[in-house]
Amino acid sequence: MPVKESVFSKTEFVQGLTASGLRTGDVLMVQISLPRVWNMDGANSVAETCSATLAALLEIIGSGGTLFAPAFTFSFERREEFDPVHSPVLGGDWGGSPEFAEVARRHPGAVLSEDPLYSVVGIGPFAEQILTNLPNTSFGPDSAFERLLKLNARLCLIGVDLEHTVLFDFLEESSAVPWRYKKLFTGKVSRSGLSQRQGWVASVTNKAIAEKSRAIRNRCAFKARDLLGRVSIGTGEIVSAEMKRLCAFLTSKLSDEVARWPLNSHDVSATNLQVRLTPGASMSETISALWRLPRDIVSDGYDAALHALATQVPLTIHEYPTGTECWTWLVPEKWTCRDARLETPDGRVLFSYADNPLHAVSYSLPFNGVVSRDELFRHLHTHPRLDDAVPFIFKYYERDWGLCCSKNLKDSLTDDTYRVIIDSEFSFGSLKVGECVARGKSDKTFVFCAHLCHPGMVNDDLSGVVVGIQVMQELLKRTDLHYTYRFVILPETIGSVAYLSHNESLVPDMVGGLFLEMLGLNNAHALQLSFEGNTEMDRSLSRVLSESSSDAWIGAFRTVVGNDERQFNAPGVRVPMLSLSRVLRERSNGWPYYPEYHSSHDTPELAPESRLAESRDLVLRMVDAIESIEIPVNLFKGELFCSRYGIHIDAYSNPEGNRALFDILFLVDGTRSVEEIARICGISAEASRSVLEELRVRGLIAYAPL
Repeated sequence: MPVKESVFSKTEFVQGLTASGLRTGDVLMVQISLPRVWNMDGANSVAETCSATLAALLEIIGSGGTLFAPAFTFSFERREEFDPVHSPVLGGDWGGSPEFAEVARRHPGAVLSEDPLYSVVGIGPFAEQILTNLPNTSFGPDSAFERLLKLNARLCLIGVDLEHTVLFDFLEESSAVPWRYKKLFTGKVSRSGLSQRQGWVASVTNKAIAEKSRAIRNRCAFKARDLLGRVSIGTGEIVSAEMKRLCAFLTSKLSDEVARWPLNSHDVSATNLQVRLTPGASMSETISALWRLPRDIVSDGYDAALHALATQVPLTIHEYPTGTECWTWLVPEKWTCRDARLETPDGRVLFSYADNPLHAVSYSLPFNGVVSRDELFRHLHTHPRLDDAVPFIFKYYERDWGLCCSKNLKDSLTDDTYRVIIDSEFSFGSLKVGECVARGKSDKTFVFCAHLCHPGMVNDDLSGVVVGIQVMQELLKRTDLHYTYRFVILPETIGSVAYLSHNESLVPDMVGGLFLEMLGLNNAHALQLSFEGNTEMDRSLSRVLSESSSDAWIGAFRTVVGNDERQFNAPGVRVPMLSLSRVLRERSNGWPYYPEYHSSHDTPELAPESRLAESRDLVLRMVDAIESIEIPVNLFKGELFCSRYGIHIDAYSNPEGNRALFDILFLVDGTRSVEEIARICGISAEASRSVLEELRVRGLIAYAPL
């Protein structure tokens, strides 16, 4: 491709580089824009221009210097497999010429970072040190840009304005500016011919305030002019500066801008979705009002449902903005789907998101186009067992588009092509967790939990939400509670992680918990134990369940269901949270939980008020059991001198107590409940309590809560 003749020579170019401050042995981070710095010495192709430019730069820094340049592929953003050897460098608005990066990438001995978004190429002795063994982050700790900063590399801009450099992306993330947020990108990386799944974190600008953030960059760049070595050349400039000094100055200016940013202003688009519930709405009324809402994990539909529930019990709504670090997790973007439909070639609509929110894959990418039948089928999901049901499919952390329909409808599709329309959008948002607290005399807390996400379905897990609401309504009336009870309503998994990671101070006082789910089904109640499986909460709740019904059953951790109880039981948390559900005990052929699970068949008819009330009442009996847990604490030391206190338990009237007296005395040390002592001794709880009462009236023991 011919290019315009240069207005300066190679010698002038080298002189300009030197005048800007470049020296032998420098470590350079170079960004260059060819349209503003033309070819040299009569070169007549872009490739020759780039080669000459690279040669001039390498000549100045010499063999002891190292050159780095952006070589961005944006592979994961484009849903392409990233191949460090073959993925082409792409142009864009990042202030650089991909042709120059391609020439540098092909230079003998060049090293390319395995960043599937913002890869960097390096040539020279420091290239491998800076660009290999990187964490999976483009701008975060120990990224290539942070390593260059620690090495105090020199930034060299050739025809590129400072405000357009990738340096600002790195500085804005490290400064935690409110107009940027972290985002997880997923895809595949090809290494030596093998494809491997990979996640990668990069920060992006909130599109709603992009213009405002650009103005901030311009102001900061303008104030940094005196720190830059500047030489005019061609239609642009050569600019250079030491990264440490420049970054310290720009970070200070960004800090000033953040300080002036409106408090708690994240520029999240408002929702027009509103749902009204009458005060004291029944569980069935609440389900009818909320179940068809598009309640995706961060969405307007979820927010509308949560705010409606806040009219039933006092809810504190915690917000965690998109990109927030939650231990190893990131809060995802808000997802909005305005329309999704499948049309025949003549424009006939076969199904639509307006009919049922399950017709769109939750967190589907937008798409609009005509596709072949084969291509459509790669993105069209059906239920594995229910031929007439629409499945619930989600791709929260994958980048793909997709639709859902019944198998019957899919089997009827015989045209060669179809039009797919998915009008969806990803934007900065706020994940929300609702928390209701019934305070007791103690700060020791029992946690109820249920998730509000999953659009267009009832038992999973709107049923758990409405049962939890009514349980809390009852507990809020009580004035004699010993324990404090919290009910958290959240999006599945990420909601629990967000809540726990931002409330770590509460965890030590959490004595147990119960996840509520799938509670309207016509199955016996099932209790899944905590990770430990043998805590006081496991024993107390198991006893209540066993007494409630002969059909009720109990299973070990992760053998009955799998939900947010995992997050509470996880390493570093270890809150003994159990799970109460009505899932099937026998699941032939791997059928999960209940036949209508994750489908459009999970409707209000599967959760009548009567069965929800049974679940609510069972939970309240469990609360009564929790409240009655007592721990005998010894007020004596050593083996007790029974004769001194006249302790004698008649072997005829209470043979169990007589036999177990000394067993009990040795177990009373403030670590075991009445029920646990009875279990160890192999006697009834009543017999154990009778012996302990003899000790209490003589002032030898006292009772303490768990």
